[in-house]
Amino acid sequence: MDYIEKIIKFSPISLQEINDKKLILEFISKYKYNVLKRENEIAHITSSGFIMNKDLNKALMIHHNIRKTWAWTGGHADGDSDLLHVAIKEAKEETGIINPFPLSDDIISIDILPVFGHMKKGKYISSHLHLSISYVLICSEDETLKINKDETGGVKWFNVEDFTEDNFSENDVYLYNKIINKAKLLK
Repeated sequence: MDYIEKIIKFSPISLQEINDKKLILEFISKYKYNVLKRENEIAHITSSGFIMNKDLNKALMIHHNIRKTWAWTGGHADGDSDLLHVAIKEAKEETGIINPFPLSDDIISIDILPVFGHMKKGKYISSHLHLSISYVLICSEDETLKINKDETGGVKWFNVEDFTEDNFSENDVYLYNKIINKAKLLK
């Protein structure tokens, strides 16, 4: 099944997901030739992995160098239409883990996420949108963690109770708790 069919198959649980799914599918239909590439400087598909332990009571997060905050793993599709593969590849690159596996092959969350203008490798990247397709990945807490200094400043496990506005932005709290709750329903 191709990535568009998987997005169509995705069952939204909120008005946010209903609207974001609709807008993402409309954008894909207009920009199918480059929506999987960051060369589309307005919006492009990204894939994220929300990494949890087997008990679903902890999540593995990275300290994102550009956002300057703790965040989930993920990245640009860069032309790869296997978005689960992208999420797993990014999880490995950003945390050092070796054996993450999907809780489900189905998309867990669809979100349109703003990216504010920033410098990257000496180039200015203008504000744009990430059309985020996400999965829950499972990983053993015993895996060795490694910081990818090009992208991250830390890697650590958080208890799911830590996803509050004391520790994360309001938008991240909404997003991460939405995913945690969906994961628990799948278990």
